[in-house]
Amino acid sequence: MTVTTKERSTSSTTSARAQRRHLRARRSRNRRILYGSLVAAVAVGLLALILWAILKPQPGEYFASQGNAHITEAQMGQFTYNTTPPTSGPHLGSLARWGVHDDPIPNELQVHNLEDGGVMVQYDCADGCPDLVAQLGELVEHYDEGVILAPYPGMGTRIALTAWQRMDRFDEFDAERIERFIHAYRGGDHHQ
Repeated sequence: MTVTTKERSTSSTTSARAQRRHLRARRSRNRRILYGSLVAAVAVGLLALILWAILKPQPGEYFASQGNAHITEAQMGQFTYNTTPPTSGPHLGSLARWGVHDDPIPNELQVHNLEDGGVMVQYDCADGCPDLVAQLGELVEHYDEGVILAPYPGMGTRIALTAWQRMDRFDEFDAERIERFIHAYRGGDHHQ
């Protein structure tokens, strides 16, 4: 049997079409695999970021909440806080002014600032420490609100950072450590 030129041409055309269809199908399958792999990689990356954010250690030590009840000025001094300085508990309904203070802030007042997402930077220098106070003041003045610097006599360390249910205590100025604490806790709302 002899094959004519026309049959050869039709067979060749059919074969070329089949090859093109096969090539298009392979490209389409390869694209689906590539896109699927990219989506999976992005999903794994996002999951890793979320887990890292959840599991990474937070600055400072955690303390159990002592609630957030409001009290009157007549009730001041009637409650014992579980930390010095306090990190939660009964407090006045008013706030201390954000910024640098020369005098200690009553526990019952500063706790409300913590509840509203504030961070307290407090110092205790029996013999005075103007250099430390100047360094702390310069750092705190970078924040319009949400951070207070004040003395706190008798707290046991030269520096204490407090936020709602968190505290970090140390004796030497460490700007990076203070900034990390402020950035971790400033701005959170702890009203129940």
